[in-house]
Formats: sequence, C-alpha cells, structure tokens
Amino acid sequence: MEDDALLAEQMAYYEDGAAEYDRPYTEYEPLRKLLTVVDDLPITGDVLELACGTGQWTPLLAARARSVTAVDASAEMVAIARARAASPKVRFVRADLFAWEPPGRYDTVFFAFWLSHVPPARLPDFWKTVASALAPGGRAIFVDDGPAVAAEEEVLADHPVPAAVRRLDDGSQYRIVKVFHDPRTLTEDLSSLGWSARVRPVAGHFIGIAEPPANGMDAVGRS
Repeated sequence: MEDDALLAEQMAYYEDGAAEYDRPYTEYEPLRKLLTVVDDLPITGDVLELACGTGQWTPLLAARARSVTAVDASAEMVAIARARAASPKVRFVRADLFAWEPPGRYDTVFFAFWLSHVPPARLPDFWKTVASALAPGGRAIFVDDGPAVAAEEEVLADHPVPAAVRRLDDGSQYRIVKVFHDPRTLTEDLSSLGWSARVRPVAGHFIGIAEPPANGMDAVGRS
C-alpha cells in the first residue's frame, strides 16, 4: 500500500531529523506564540498526548494535568522529550500510533501537528482510537497547520496520498504525509463521524476541541 511506504519514510524522517526538529520553535515567532494557547484550553485530569515529538508541548500539558502519558514512535524523539519534560507526572511510551491501542481512558487527548500526518484513508480509524481513549466527558484537543501553510511546504502534486518533501541538513530528503485541513471542512468531517467539534483558525494554524459521539465507541464502532 502507498500509505505504508509513505508512513515508513515519514517515520525515518522524524527519527533521522530529531535533532533538527525544534528549529522552527526557535526561528518562527507565530509557532512560539502558539505554545501559549495551552493556558486557554480545557486541558484537565489525565492527559494522553499523541505524537509528542521532542516534548515541546509536554511540560505545558503537565503543568495543567494530573498526569500525562506521552506517546511517539521515534526513539530519538522520545529521548529528547524525556529530558525536556522530566516530571513524575509524565510517562513516555514509544509506540506506532497506527498499531497502538490506548491502555485506559483519559480526560483529555491532545495532539499537536499530528493530524496532518495521518493519511486520509486512516482518519476514521484514527478518530475511533481517540474516542476509545476518552473517559466520559472527555475531549480531544488538537493543533495543526491550516491551508495557508501549504505555501511554505514542498508539496507533491498529484500524489495518491497528500504528501510533501522534507529535507535535512545533510541533504537527505524524505516524503511525509501532509494534509492541510481546512477548519470548516474538518469540522464537517468530524460531525459526519458523530463528533461535536469547534475548529478555529489561528495565524495560519488551527486549534480544535472535539467531543466524541454521545455513546462513545458504541456510536462510532471499530472496523
């Protein structure tokens, strides 16, 4: 499957480029400012952070949470995140999010700049996984790139899966999944899956807060 090959290349990019991953957070002021939105989001209780990367968001979540379980597939990323977010509140898990199943229920499921890396064909199952991880009354909270950011990427035209090329300092290049979700369309797509969602644009990015179907997994099922 094209998804599998692209996801393997995406995984290699983040593993090989972990040391360069934080650069945009130091060079791009809007991204630094975006980190401050955590204080205004309803992050409470036990938090599951998906695709934690180098832990830019993890200590901010831990400051508001009872506990944080932070998951990422890259050992290099997790090592950096563990050093950045050393806290008895935080537990790190290395796992492939397309195969991993949450071991419990959480009050908040949070993911930043991950939704855009999920192939469209896998989105329904991804949202089912998120729903299965939420405790009653829980919410999914997510941050990502909006369509405006596409102009800053080397997008692959006519690719069967939305994708872009990323390059590392050593000249190596990798294809990654990159879907630039429109906030309105994303809200409608979530509604069609039974979610209640509010997605608002923020300086080229977007922030979403979504509540799962009223009957949880009974409503969304699992394929």
